[in-house]
Parts: sequence; C-alpha cells; structure tokens
Amino acid sequence: MPGRIDNKLPFYPLRIAVLTVSDTRTEESDTSGGTLIERLCFAGHELAGRAIVTDDVEAIRAQVREWVADEKVDLILSTGGTGFAPRDVTPEAVKPLFRREMDGFSIVFHQASLGTVGVSTLQSRAFAGQIGDTFIFCLPGSTGACRDAWDHVLGLELDSRYRPCSLAGQIPRLRHVCA
Repeated sequence: MPGRIDNKLPFYPLRIAVLTVSDTRTEESDTSGGTLIERLCFAGHELAGRAIVTDDVEAIRAQVREWVADEKVDLILSTGGTGFAPRDVTPEAVKPLFRREMDGFSIVFHQASLGTVGVSTLQSRAFAGQIGDTFIFCLPGSTGACRDAWDHVLGLELDSRYRPCSLAGQIPRLRHVCA
C-alpha cells in the first residue's frame, strides 16, 4: 500500500457516532456496530454516540440529522440496510441529505471486500458522503463487512497521521492542525 502512518506526527482522535440500522438487533446482538465501536476505540478515537434504528427512512434520517447538528460528532459510521432486501433503505434515507458524495469510498470498500467475500460484494450498496461538514460512511450490516471496512479503509483514512493525506484534515475542528 503506497500510503503510510507517519508516527512522527501527532494523532488527533475523531468523535465518531455509530448507527446500526436493523429491525431485529439490540445492543447485545449488534455485532457489526460492536465491531466498529471496538475498532474505533482501540484506534484512539472517541465514541460520540450509539443508536439502533429500524429500517425506516424517517427513523434513519432523524438520527443522522440529530448527529449532524451535534458539534460533538465529527463523523458517522452506519451499518446495515445497504443490501437489496426489501427493507434495506439506508441509501434511500441518507443520500438525499448529501451535500457531496464520496464516490471513491465505495470503490475502495468493494476492492477490500472482494478479497474476503468474492463477488458477493456486488450485493452491497456501501457508500459515503458529506452532510454539511459531517462525513458519513454507510456499511453493510455484516460483522465481516464492518471489519473489512475498518481494517482496510477507515482505520487508515481516519488516522490524522496517514500520509499523503487523511480525512481528519477535513473535519472542521482539525483543519488548522491537520493541514
């Protein structure tokens, strides 16, 4: 991989909220959200919020809007509702809120996922973008997909020490220190 972590640079933790979209999961059975929380905390980031909402457009939008309006949330990670089951509506709920879409995330995520689940990665509509100044990454609901997304994409891209550049430098409160 051409990029790298420059350990001579300071690490700036991000405040990340985790949203699980599911009609059936509880906090105890939410292994995908739990995986994201475990990894982001282990990396040194701060859990800014956790919620589980049903596969309902308005419920998803309400939680996302709440966190976008909260200055204590830098970034949102969402898991679930990105497939092709009839109740999978996360893209339909979130994409209309976007100011900008991050097309490259889907491509890089699918490349990472291809190595794990093969062509089954085609069944994912994983995506990312920006609502106001808040970034949101919407991942599949499987624990493996969340692990792939963090281990091969997000863990690096959200680390302020990653070079040639990190998304941390686009977080409003860090723009002056992560230039």
